[in-house]
Amino acid sequence: MYEGHKTINIRPGLRVQIVLKQDQASGKLTEGIVQNILTNSPSHPHGIKVRLVSGQVGRVKMILET
Repeated sequence: MYEGHKTINIRPGLRVQIVLKQDQASGKLTEGIVQNILTNSPSHPHGIKVRLVSGQVGRVKMILET
């Protein structure tokens, strides 16, 4: 498992756990497959923002497969 704070670690097709905007207070994680990366910078302290194939958008907290 890897942390999702650097864009270089994330690519479409990876299985990840993200925190959705509405779940930031609770910290509830949502698992899914990355469709595309939405963060333009090489890193972000709260996690790289991605869109899952399900259409959900959130910040990567954990990368489950590399």
